[in-house]
Amino acid sequence: MTARSNDTALSRLLAPLVKPSVFDFWAGHLNPAWSWERPLARVVARHIEAQGTVTLDLKANRHCAAIQSGQHVNVSAEVNGRRVTRSYSPTRVSRSGKRLSITVKQVDGGKLSQHLCRQAQLGDVLEIGPAFGDMTLTQASQGGAQASGPSLFLAAGSGITPLMSLTRALDQAGLTHDLTLVYWARTRAELCFVAELRALAARQPRFKVHFVLTQEAQRLNGEHAERLNADLLATLVPNLAQRHVYACGPAGFVDTARALSLGQARSFVGEAFTLPTPAISDAIGTVRINLALSGRTVEVATGQALLPALEALGLSLPSGCRMGICNTCACPKQTGVTQNLLSGDKDDAPTSALRLCVSRACTDLTLDL
Repeated sequence: MTARSNDTALSRLLAPLVKPSVFDFWAGHLNPAWSWERPLARVVARHIEAQGTVTLDLKANRHCAAIQSGQHVNVSAEVNGRRVTRSYSPTRVSRSGKRLSITVKQVDGGKLSQHLCRQAQLGDVLEIGPAFGDMTLTQASQGGAQASGPSLFLAAGSGITPLMSLTRALDQAGLTHDLTLVYWARTRAELCFVAELRALAARQPRFKVHFVLTQEAQRLNGEHAERLNADLLATLVPNLAQRHVYACGPAGFVDTARALSLGQARSFVGEAFTLPTPAISDAIGTVRINLALSGRTVEVATGQALLPALEALGLSLPSGCRMGICNTCACPKQTGVTQNLLSGDKDDAPTSALRLCVSRACTDLTLDL
């Protein structure tokens, strides 16, 4: 019998006798990462990655589930006495899954990002949610992108985080096919992992990296300045037709990458960390939102996603990725018409899982909040 199965058997034996919350309270005095069932990770190292960006190395407890390179996890911490959750894509995942790194860019007004960048110290404990997201190597083809041909990674800004994890995983596996990474940032100071990526390119002939800086006055050797376009892509990656393409960045960047890849590359997987701005013809005025569980009625603007609109009114709602992937903010809708901001589709039927972060109200609504 394994140690894990012994732990599980002991937990079942003691479960009727011990409340998990009581165990966590007392065990936390001995070791903050000990928990009856909560997935926790302790900060074991931290370093400045780039201007306004910090990498935290974490050691997870046994309750943390497996994470694939390229996926996201919800990270929670207590900030000023309140639990705050946001989604991050680990930039490194060990084979055991018990060591991972998150690279956090400080965002203006971002409670958790500012806490992690400024206040998080060695020994601090974060809660780690289950992994989610489809930007994994198995998405390009059934056997995985690297098993079936060369790959192209297109990263803009914080979009480097899942692609860095995938790059490291492919390097660890031996990099059996060509891999090119094109990485956009505004300035040189904002680039992450530069030394590591240059070192990888120097020792691994199958790997090439190109840095594109859109707001630098002067370019160094090997740097480029253009935004993503067909001519730049043809110059940097002349064999696009052979590539599996992965793109991550703002919605407009991913949309451009998709348009340039579809019908040209072997496959395309894209993930945006900002919402697109769809054309909305009836997004004028306000509507009433009946909150069935709390008995409140509030008014929100029809052109705004429901999650930030309700938060602006003082509601504290669970959330994570804030881009329609993790479903942490999903709640039942009883009545009314909503529009999905990702697809533009409208829905007038009751639903058990309305994703507040990517939905707007078209009419008065009743939500189970």
